[in-house]
Amino acid sequence: MSQEQSATTRSRGRPPSRAARRRALQAAYDILMEEGFGRLTMEAVAARSGVGKPTIYRNWSNAIELAMAALMAGKPMEAKDDERDLEAALRAQLRALVQAFASTRGRQIAMTLAAADPESEMTKAFRNQVILSSREEGRRLLEQAAAGGGIGKPENIEVLLDMIYGPLFYRLLVRHQPLDIAFADALVSRTMKLLEPKSPDDGNV
Repeated sequence: MSQEQSATTRSRGRPPSRAARRRALQAAYDILMEEGFGRLTMEAVAARSGVGKPTIYRNWSNAIELAMAALMAGKPMEAKDDERDLEAALRAQLRALVQAFASTRGRQIAMTLAAADPESEMTKAFRNQVILSSREEGRRLLEQAAAGGGIGKPENIEVLLDMIYGPLFYRLLVRHQPLDIAFADALVSRTMKLLEPKSPDDGNV
């Protein structure tokens, strides 16, 4: 079953509880860290978490998608709802991404991704659970900051999001330069520079 088809399947039935989702993610993360990517199956997660397989499948279409979500869940990527400091929130998020893929399992996944077919389930899971979810969290942070008056509303938020996250994932997959905390901080610093108020002649991002 493709991830596109599974989206319809997951929308049916009783919505899974947040507590069950957290237990499944924690179990998946523990299996991933202790036993490796190849040992992470829906059956193993269900047995370890006590969450039924139907509930797990309503959240994730397959074990690969769950593994990506679990890797990200192992680090506190989302800022608190009352976070008002955009720079600190972006820095925390990008650092968490770097740290997740700096782990042994994260590096193994990155190496597998670099050689994977663009239409493979693993590549799709990485795109959905890591790249797109990271961009959406970034969008939320930017829109929250703009609504609060901390920054002006970006004219093209899609371009801005690509400028923030694109370099990070490029380094992750190409591995031509280190992917480390210093790089994450440099991306955030550059982003904040771009978001500084400009004169009327300069235009917006």
